Amino acid sequence: QVQLVESGGGLVQAGGSLRLSCAASGRTFSRYNMGWFRQAPGKERELVAACTVGSTYYIDSVKGRFTISTDSGKNTVYLQMNSLKLEDTAVYYCAAKDSFLSREYEYWGQGTQVTVSS
Repeated sequence: QVQLVESGGGLVQAGGSLRLSCAASGRTFSRYNMGWFRQAPGKERELVAACTVGSTYYIDSVKGRFTISTDSGKNTVYLQMNSLKLEDTAVYYCAAKDSFLSREYEYWGQGTQVTVSS
């Protein structure tokens, strides 16, 4: 059974940093099969960052501030978030998919709250 467990969320002041971690168990995922999403209150869930073959995807609003990375030995994906803004406040979800060719993610973590205060 696949499980994704996020950690590292919390309350941070604007301009601060947080590092989210997501540990996968039950199977091994390639870096191309994992990503980070977020959902703010009243908004749709959006893909924040993901590794694609040959490049890395970031939503425009986090480019230059967030960095996704993976540790294949630990089957873990990270999201380093710097220069956090109020609008980054959301529940952040780690997700994984069976095929790197697919746009659909089959596996989801429980989410971790990130709150940025002024």
